[in-house]
Amino acid sequence: MAEEKKEPWLNYLAFTTIVFAVCATLSTFKGGSFSTKSVLSQALATDKWSYYQSKSIKMYLNENQKENFEMQMLAVPKNNPELGLAYQSRIDKYKTKVKKYENEKEVIKKEAIALELARDEAQVHSKTFGEAVIFLQIAILLSSIAALVKKKYLWYIASILGIIGVILFADGFFLFINVV
Repeated sequence: MAEEKKEPWLNYLAFTTIVFAVCATLSTFKGGSFSTKSVLSQALATDKWSYYQSKSIKMYLNENQKENFEMQMLAVPKNNPELGLAYQSRIDKYKTKVKKYENEKEVIKKEAIALELARDEAQVHSKTFGEAVIFLQIAILLSSIAALVKKKYLWYIASILGIIGVILFADGFFLFINVV
């Protein structure tokens, strides 16, 4: 029985299919990793904004107390300076608390915005890895069909799609393709 002669391009087809499969697998893992990072960053940002809101409420309550004491201080008789000093002491205490809450809110706001930026960046990475997987999977499929039917033009098409997938895979790490 005569053995069928193996065409040399089939070796290259096998090699490119393996490369595309490895890149697709890694792209799936990295995409999932960035997707998880996105979700966690969003949850942490939401927590920070809730904390920011609680500080805003506390600040508002202290501002109201300060204003209340300022109004009461207006009714203090001039002949009772000790009571006026007591009111002023309370007013100063609430002013200090309001300032403290303002400063804390600024810090919390910066942290929440940083987490939102991390979320947005992770989403871009995840999306790019997802697109890479699509191209790589189609390339693997076409490569398999090309091997079965021994049609070289299908392997060329698969190679083009696979190269696009590999470029997107690399872009998932470095984001060098700026698509708006």
